[in-house]
Amino acid sequence: MSLVRRSNVFDPFADFWDPFDNMFRSIVPAASADRDTAAFANARIDWKETPEAHVFKADLPGVKKEEVKVEVEDGNVLVISGERSKEKEDKNDKWHRVERSSGKFMRRFRLPENAKTEEVKAGLENGVLTVTVPKAEEKKPEVKSIEISG
Repeated sequence: MSLVRRSNVFDPFADFWDPFDNMFRSIVPAASADRDTAAFANARIDWKETPEAHVFKADLPGVKKEEVKVEVEDGNVLVISGERSKEKEDKNDKWHRVERSSGKFMRRFRLPENAKTEEVKAGLENGVLTVTVPKAEEKKPEVKSIEISG
């Protein structure tokens, strides 16, 4: 798979996701590492654009708001990160199956120029994190009519 870069097309993932890049490998642990961490390393996030804002939604079941960070880096990069703690184990417990994942996660999104990063809002309700980034109003070109003489 090759990445096609076009300078005139906004691509929010252009600089952040390449499955063969060392940055990606540093986020996802090696196969021999803790499988729980690997399973949760890349939290799934939806990004939609409305006329008023960019809205990000992440399913984070079992994660408390104290375990999540929403930040804006370098003026236009939205960073959503956190950690889901492992359940405390009692030495008398006998586990039959462990499918719920735990560990750290981080996702980065380059925001377009019209994002009002100083007005970002985030909320966590029923295990869904919603981050709203308002959009600046589009400036319409000023048109001045010129009277034609003659």
